[in-house]
Amino acid sequence: MSGAEVAAYRRAVLYPRAVSEEARIPEVAGFARRVPGGVPDSPKRDGKALRRQLPRSSHDAMVLAEGRPDAVQAVAESSRGRVPELTPIRVGRMAAAPFAFLRGSAGLMAHDLARTPVTGIAAQICGDAHAANFGLYGDARGSLVIDLNDFDETAVGPWEWDLKRLATSLVLAGREAGADEDVCREAAFDVAGSYRRTMRLLAKLPVLDAWNAIADEDLVSHADARDLVGTLERVSEKARNNTSARFAAKSTEAFDDGGRRFVDAPPVLRRVADREAAAVAASLAGYLETVSEDRLPLLARYAIHDVAFRVVGTGSVGTRSYVVLLLDHRGESLVLQVKEARPSVLMPHLPAVGFESAGVPHEGRRVVMGQKRMQVVSDNLTSATQHRSHPVRSQSCGQTHSATRLTLRQTGRGPCGARSSTPGSQRPGRTRAKAARSRR
Repeated sequence: MSGAEVAAYRRAVLYPRAVSEEARIPEVAGFARRVPGGVPDSPKRDGKALRRQLPRSSHDAMVLAEGRPDAVQAVAESSRGRVPELTPIRVGRMAAAPFAFLRGSAGLMAHDLARTPVTGIAAQICGDAHAANFGLYGDARGSLVIDLNDFDETAVGPWEWDLKRLATSLVLAGREAGADEDVCREAAFDVAGSYRRTMRLLAKLPVLDAWNAIADEDLVSHADARDLVGTLERVSEKARNNTSARFAAKSTEAFDDGGRRFVDAPPVLRRVADREAAAVAASLAGYLETVSEDRLPLLARYAIHDVAFRVVGTGSVGTRSYVVLLLDHRGESLVLQVKEARPSVLMPHLPAVGFESAGVPHEGRRVVMGQKRMQVVSDNLTSATQHRSHPVRSQSCGQTHSATRLTLRQTGRGPCGARSSTPGSQRPGRTRAKAARSRR
């Protein structure tokens, strides 16, 4: 008998039920393939095989490529296409400290990481997973979730890049906060160990449970970070009380027509010319075409009152970012952020490690889909649209606080590529506020 005949015989004799089921149920693209006998190969065994090919010790060296751009070149290159008058603000923030520079130089780090070993296991990665991009934010019922909250650079790529960027950021943030080198080194080991233990935990869960796992006190305890529990409890109530309504109360004033408008607070918040405000407001029509249809009756209860330009973050400074003030029939506010979505800085470097960047019809769409794939609880107003020639992402604003460099944020979204947040301290170890939509 030929090899094919032997295989057919085994399927028919040893797995007759599997054969009949496969004949009745065809394979469907997008779903996993059925395994004869119903028992898949061991992922743990596959992982150990990869470990033998790529031991952890292979990550202990860093080789910089010839022709690597220096810091000045990298900043200049990443500033192309941004609002020119905001470049000094971005450069000033990045020059303040090594951690601040790291926050604004995800592209330069991707250039370096592309020369490091990877397993080839693909994942939806943040692309900018530094410590300040993790935090607390509220879901629609006001419960707080610990998760990533910035996805401007998200892409399908090597999971190692996110973990290495996070570990590096903890070292730099620790140094800035005055920790000695032993503590900083321990933090880097702790984050890698916590990642490993959490992945082991998730691997033991049914797929649906792992997919819906929420980072809460139980998961913090499992990650051997019990000392954070008290910190999380202290900031939780403060985070819940910082809402979109509070942001609007601080950032707007009553107007003659009975509505409200934003108040200039340079350089972070400034009013825009009528023509620019009208263009941003008009882009929300495209947002309504992409946001989940069940949200339309909610948004129909709000009227657009004003638009302002808002400077956000460190790496995002210079991108076109607006806040849009909406008011309901009682004058209660909902603030949407409309933020330009630029191509991910990871894209030029992914092919070097075997990841071809998938074409996306819209950069705002890339950011929104990446965020929804990675966040267990994602704002249900997040969507994408086009403002003039710039893809943007929209979400709603609410305020959050951070401590020990946790960014606490409640979020909501609007048109393509916008994210809302209020400016806060850029210094590790200090309380930081970010705006997010009220969830009440």
